[in-house]
Amino acid sequence: MKSIIKGLVDHMALLVIGVAILGAVRPETLTWIGPYVSWMLGVVMFGMGMTLRVEDFRNVLRHPWEVGIGVLAQFIIMPLVAIALVKFFALPPELAIGVVLVGTCPGGTASNVISYLAKGDVALSVSMTMTTTLLAPVVTPFLTWALAGAWIDVSFTAMMISIAQMVLAPVMLGVLAHHYAERQVERVMPVMPLVSVVCIVLLVGCVVALSSSKLLEVGPSMALVVILHNLFGLLLGFAAAKALHLNSQKARTVAIEVGMQNSGMAASLAILYFSPAAALPGAIFSVWHNISGSLLANYFTRKTDEDAPGMVGASPQTP
Repeated sequence: MKSIIKGLVDHMALLVIGVAILGAVRPETLTWIGPYVSWMLGVVMFGMGMTLRVEDFRNVLRHPWEVGIGVLAQFIIMPLVAIALVKFFALPPELAIGVVLVGTCPGGTASNVISYLAKGDVALSVSMTMTTTLLAPVVTPFLTWALAGAWIDVSFTAMMISIAQMVLAPVMLGVLAHHYAERQVERVMPVMPLVSVVCIVLLVGCVVALSSSKLLEVGPSMALVVILHNLFGLLLGFAAAKALHLNSQKARTVAIEVGMQNSGMAASLAILYFSPAAALPGAIFSVWHNISGSLLANYFTRKTDEDAPGMVGASPQTP
C-alpha cells in the first residue's frame, strides 16, 4: 500500500494532466465537483496542519530574520511579477484576476517536499509555508484588492472570511489534532498524501471542466504566463535571498518557497468569487510548479556548493 501511495504521489503531475484532459473532453464528468472545491482545499490544508508541531511555531521565533526575508519575498515578488505579466500580455480581467490570485496566495504545501529533495533548509521551508499561510486571510485579499480592485470587484471582507474558513481554520485544527491526538494522527498520516493528491487532482479537473469552452482559446497563452510567473519567482527569490546574505542552502529554500504557490487556493477563490476562467491560471500552476520544482530539486542535488548543505530540522510535508 505504501508503495502504491508513493507512486501516485510521485506521479501527481501526470495524474493532473490526465484528469485535466478528461475535464476538457468530457466536462460533464467533473463539473459536479464545483460546489465542493472549498471543502477539498480544506481537507488538503487540514493534512498540512497535521504535519506541523508546536516546535515549528517556535522555530519562527528562533529565526525571525530568515523567515521574515522569505515571507516578504513571497508577498512582494510574486504579486509584482503577476501584475507585470498581466500588463505585458494585456490579459482580460477574468484571466488577469486569476494570475493576480496565484501571485497573492501563500506558499504551496508541496514546497516543503521539494526543499527536502533539493537539500534545502526544511525547517525554514516549513516555517515560511506556515507563516505565509497564517497571514493569508489578511494579506491575500488585501493584495488582491490593491492590485486588481481598479478593474474588477474584489470583496476584501468576504474573501478574508473565506480564506480563514478554507485555509486557516483547517490548518489550526490539524495542528491541534497532532498535539492532542498524536498517536491517532500518526496512524492516518501515511494515507494523507494520497488524500491531498486526490483533492488537488479533482480540483484541477473541475476547473478545466468548468472552463472547457475557453480552454483552447486561452490555454496556450495562460501556460506561457504561468511558466514565466513561476520561473521569475524562483529566480528572483534566490537572488533576493543571496542579496541579503543568506547561504546557498537557505537561498534555494527561499527560491522554492517563493516560486511554488498555493495554487489550489487561488483556483478555489477564483471559482467562489469570479469565474471558472479565472481559475485556469491556478489550475495550470498546480501542474507546472510540481514539474519545475522537481527539475530544480534534481539540479540542486547534483550541484556542489561551498555551503555543503544538509537537511535541517523538520520532516517534509504533504504535497
